[in-house]
Amino acid sequence: MAKIDVHHHIYPPGLTAALEACGGDPSGWHTPSWTLEADNALCSSIGIGTAIFSVTAPGASILKDAEASAKLARQLNEYCAKIRDEDPSKYGFFVNVGSLLDTALCLEEIRYSFDVLQADGIILFTRYGKGHHYLGHKDFKPIWAELNRRKAVVFVHPTHPVDTNLVNVHSPLPMYDYPHETTRAAMDLIMANNLREFPDCKIVLSHAGGTLPYLIHRMTMVVDTPYRVDKTKDEIVEDAKRFYFDLALSGSHLVLDTLCKFAKPGHILFGSDFPNAPLATIEYFTRVIEEHGFDAKTRAEIYHGAGVALFPRLKGAYKS
Repeated sequence: MAKIDVHHHIYPPGLTAALEACGGDPSGWHTPSWTLEADNALCSSIGIGTAIFSVTAPGASILKDAEASAKLARQLNEYCAKIRDEDPSKYGFFVNVGSLLDTALCLEEIRYSFDVLQADGIILFTRYGKGHHYLGHKDFKPIWAELNRRKAVVFVHPTHPVDTNLVNVHSPLPMYDYPHETTRAAMDLIMANNLREFPDCKIVLSHAGGTLPYLIHRMTMVVDTPYRVDKTKDEIVEDAKRFYFDLALSGSHLVLDTLCKFAKPGHILFGSDFPNAPLATIEYFTRVIEEHGFDAKTRAEIYHGAGVALFPRLKGAYKS
C-alpha cells in the first residue's frame, strides 16, 4: 500500500549555499546530502508513492535581510514546482517563505506560490524573529487570515529553541528540543484562539505532535490559575484535537497507540523526515509503523487516505 509522505525535506542548491554562507543550521544539525536520485531510491525502498517536499528550518529565513530572504524563498519554491511538474502524482510541495515578521513579502509569496505555482500547502516554523514570536502572535494574523481564506494545509515544523546550548555532545537539539518546540507552538495557537478564528486552515504538526498528546491534559490546568485563558478545559482539549499529526520519527508502538487514542480519525499521516534523519532510522521507524496492529481502515487512512483528503488532486493516484 503506497504512502503519501507529508514530512519529506528537500535541499535545493540555493538553500545549501545559503546555509553554508551563514555557518549552517543554528540547531547544529548537519546539512544532509540530497539528490533527486537518492530521494527516489528512498521512496522506492519504503513504499512512498507521493512525497510532499518541504524546505525545513531555518529555510529562507536563514537570511536576515528581508528582500534577500524573499528572493531565496521564491527560488526554492520554483525549484520544487519544477520537480513537481515532472510527475505531479509523485511529488508535491509546501510553500517556503521568509520571516513571518515581513508580512507583505510573505503574503506576496503565498499568493504567487498558490496561484501560479499551485503549491499543495505551506510550511511554517514554530517561531520567528529576535522576539521569538510563536505562531499565535498577533502580528501574524494577516497571514493566517490569507491562509484561512485559501483553506490551506499548514505544515508546522520546529526550528531551533531559544537556548541553543547542548545538554551534552550526544544530544543535538533536534533530538528532543524539536518536539518541545512543536508543543510550544501548538499551545500558542490554542491559547491565541487561532484554531477557532481561522478554522479552515488544516494544521499538520510534525513528529506526532511533539509532546502535545501526552501533555495536553496537564496544560489544561492553566484554567485553574491566574494565567487562565478564556477557554474551558474541554475546549483546550477540543482545540488540540483539531490538529493533524505526522508520524515522522515516531515509529514506537507506545506513541502510535497513544496518538490513535487521541487524534481524530483521518488526522494521522505518514512522514519520513528524509533526508535529515539517517536512512537506517527512517527504515526502522517505518518498519514499526508497518508492523503495528492498526485495523485496515486506520492503516489506509495513515498511508494515503488522510493525505488524499488534504490534497484532493492526488485522489486519482490512490483509488481504493
